[in-house]
Amino acid sequence: MPASSPPPAPAATAPPGGAAAPTVLVVDDERNIRRTLALVLQGEGYQVAEAPSAEAALELLAHGDSPVDLALVDLLLPGMNGLDLLQRVRQDDATRELPVIVISGHATVNDAVKAIKLGASDFFEKPLNRERVLVGVKNALQNSRLAREVEDLKAQVQARYEMIGQSAAMQRLFKEIDRVAPTKASVLITGESGTGKELVSRAIHRLSPRARGPFVRVNCAAIPRELIESELFGHERGAFTGASGPKRGFFEQAHGGTLFLDEIGDMDLAAQAKVLRALQSGEICRVGSEHSRHVDVRVLAATNKDLSREVAALRFREDLFFRLAVFPIKSPALRDRMEDLRALADAFMAAFCNENGLKQKAIDPVVYAALERRSWPGNVRELKNVIERAAILSGDVVTIADLPEDPHENPFEDDAQGAAGDGAAAPPAPGAAEPPTGAARHEPGRPRLTLREFRDRAERRYIVEVLASLDWNISRAAVLLGVERTNLHKKIRAYGIKRGEAP
Repeated sequence: MPASSPPPAPAATAPPGGAAAPTVLVVDDERNIRRTLALVLQGEGYQVAEAPSAEAALELLAHGDSPVDLALVDLLLPGMNGLDLLQRVRQDDATRELPVIVISGHATVNDAVKAIKLGASDFFEKPLNRERVLVGVKNALQNSRLAREVEDLKAQVQARYEMIGQSAAMQRLFKEIDRVAPTKASVLITGESGTGKELVSRAIHRLSPRARGPFVRVNCAAIPRELIESELFGHERGAFTGASGPKRGFFEQAHGGTLFLDEIGDMDLAAQAKVLRALQSGEICRVGSEHSRHVDVRVLAATNKDLSREVAALRFREDLFFRLAVFPIKSPALRDRMEDLRALADAFMAAFCNENGLKQKAIDPVVYAALERRSWPGNVRELKNVIERAAILSGDVVTIADLPEDPHENPFEDDAQGAAGDGAAAPPAPGAAEPPTGAARHEPGRPRLTLREFRDRAERRYIVEVLASLDWNISRAAVLLGVERTNLHKKIRAYGIKRGEAP
């Protein structure tokens, strides 16, 4: 596309539907290149802004009259070069998602790789080809639009359910919520602690015809058994010592809406009987009153217990179980939806920074990998706590060194720490004498090491080799080994590794 013979410039045409034409920023120190690109792009209906340098481009992006939808950036610029400009664009929250196409007449493979790693959408070589430019610009804008639409859809899903998840397990959960929410059916939500059972109940309420009515949550495990009846059904003045006036119970408070009985498996048997009676008749009676009251309540219940086992053990009423479990829903554990972990971590980080007035922090990709190796018995709630603590400890970027120690360990470490209790020998320190040859594992024809001992020796040797290769830098070694720094410190202590020890 020679600069000396630019193509004719048809009148600019706006995109269909009356939408504003996309604005393309051309950043090049050669005036003829800027003019040629402007004519080509304007001929296809695009608006064009120009900048002769990276510094001028940053000023325009920050204070321009209209937002920029795409940037074409030459790599060789006076002052700040194109790669530096691309890096600055990616670091600024306002332009982080701006599609950028880089241009160069003297590009190397290394330049192209760097540009793509920094998030460039495409790479044009000079002399520019008109059709190549137009196709690249169209594709970059289309991909950017599709990416925004995907993010908008994710935001809509999150707003609809107040839950994040693209995994198959979460998609099944969303479908079940959609099916049961419009009905009057009682729902029993099961799942481990920290999986978001209350969020499921709130989503059901919000998507139901009762959405304008109250949502009342009751933690059955937190109410003493002697007070549960009064809390659920209310009481009259003088019903018991301290009842100085009448009180509406949770059933009355939820009239016309939804009553969420959390930790229903911990409810006293006597209270279970009265809850069942209220569900069957739609009437409750305050403590100390002889008159029943009608209540219109939809009951949702949740538990982390296996209620069928509780029924078998006579700790939960079978008739109440069947009354509650008209539509059972299981909230998936985090280990069953690990593909959602990164999105959850990002959301928790963004929310924590917003709530505490902090600058948004990025998460090093190595951190995601370390988090995905954890077992997460505390599920999403535990992940949220870990991310918030890391946000407090970190700088602008959360690194693996900022993660708190995994309190649950991993099976490898558990085996090593539990060896003494199992009767197995701990890994011998360097230079330590071998166990007596009369030991059972040293009988003729048998291996001289157990599998655990061999594994520990191999792990110790590899840790020493990595540390020595990195001049005993613990943080870098932890990243290379794919473990958290605190865990590496524990292994160094457990294996008796000394700084400067030869591989």
